[in-house]
Amino acid sequence: MRLTDIRHCEVRPGRLVEWTLDPGAAGAMEGLPDDSRPPAYIQESHIRTSRSVREDGLFVPTWIGVCFDLPGRAEPDVLQDALHAWTLRHETLRSGFAWSGPPGDEIARFTLGSEDVRLHREQVGDFTDEAALAEHLQKRFDTVADALRWPNFIYAAVLRDDSTSVYMAFDHSNVDAYSLQNIPAALHELYAAVAAGRSPQQEPVASYVDFCQAERADADKLDENHDIVVRWREFIKNCGGQLPNFPVDLGLDNDGGLPRQKALCEPLVDADDAEAFEAYCRPYGGSLVGVLAATALIVLEIEGEPVFRTVVPFHTRVRSRWSDSVGWYVGGAPVEIPLAEVHDFHGALENAHAELRANRRLARTPLERVLRLIGTDFRPTSPDLYSLVSYLDARDVPGSGQWAEQKVYGLVRVSYGDRVCVWVNRLHEGLWFACRYPDTEIAHENLSRYATRLREVITSVARQG
Repeated sequence: MRLTDIRHCEVRPGRLVEWTLDPGAAGAMEGLPDDSRPPAYIQESHIRTSRSVREDGLFVPTWIGVCFDLPGRAEPDVLQDALHAWTLRHETLRSGFAWSGPPGDEIARFTLGSEDVRLHREQVGDFTDEAALAEHLQKRFDTVADALRWPNFIYAAVLRDDSTSVYMAFDHSNVDAYSLQNIPAALHELYAAVAAGRSPQQEPVASYVDFCQAERADADKLDENHDIVVRWREFIKNCGGQLPNFPVDLGLDNDGGLPRQKALCEPLVDADDAEAFEAYCRPYGGSLVGVLAATALIVLEIEGEPVFRTVVPFHTRVRSRWSDSVGWYVGGAPVEIPLAEVHDFHGALENAHAELRANRRLARTPLERVLRLIGTDFRPTSPDLYSLVSYLDARDVPGSGQWAEQKVYGLVRVSYGDRVCVWVNRLHEGLWFACRYPDTEIAHENLSRYATRLREVITSVARQG
């Protein structure tokens, strides 16, 4: 789906309705026994980072979300029933965390029973100004979908005579990009079923909470001499003892605190060029490898950096039972692409392919566990632990062929941070580029140059390959 921020997702005026977990349902968690299933390492790191940044005096929202249109003016009762049915299906949404232990430094899970899940609806009112509506939505999402509170999700709908825009925002600990991509088709089906008077027929899905327990148990079997830990230790050493940032000048002031961020979101190339680029890169692993190779060459061009180092995210849904489950199924793989002996895109492609083949499996082990074994104390001061370059092909997601018509967007919060996150998504209409980076003049110049050159390299390979 097209990734963007709330201010650039075609927000249109209308009557706003919001849903949160009913206060009575939220109150039912008081006195609940601890759920013995632990948080995933990535969840724990996210929560600890959020608390650390908050203690430093800065509120940094980290929610992500999705928006899409339903046809016509939705009936609020019908939409509420559809949202309720979808929420019940995913256990992670009714599971949260509390601080425990003598110093309040341990994280314990609690999970609300499905029978206690109820949604509370509020008629907010009519909005006639797009900017005012976007501002209201962002503030509400910041307040409710917050890592340090529970419940931490919120739904909204903007009702108009010709269409209804649905917005759903979650703290990142509950969802990933793949989770968001499955939502529009699921809600369309549920809404149609409820509107027709049918009981929604939903196959049960596996619980992300169960996955967290299984993944953590596997990760805890590692020791400091495991080859995965050894590889990460070497990578961090090569990055100067830190996890990597995007290797161009970002104009950061080391004494100036966490900078504000800016977003750059735009189409990259059309469907024909995207397909031709994929065809050229397919023998080496496909467009992901091509995007990494192109990025490495561009960074060399901008900064003269002979080795491109980054972290590449991969999903960890290694079994089909997790395919439709909502959760944060993501790990990262370290990538180093040497360019000293490379003279063209083909050479960079070969080196990128070799790196991914060697290191992709590392993404299945939570980095947060590895860091503990390495013994490196990265005190979390930024919501992003590292910079990343991501590629995702969404064309096989159910309903993705209708995303443009339904005005489907993935929403990322752009607030504060000193890292660069790059996402390239393959859609039916082509490649979509999104980037979040520090809002400095130098960073804007370099990231704009990077996006322009990435488009040029992909187009050149597509049309000459």
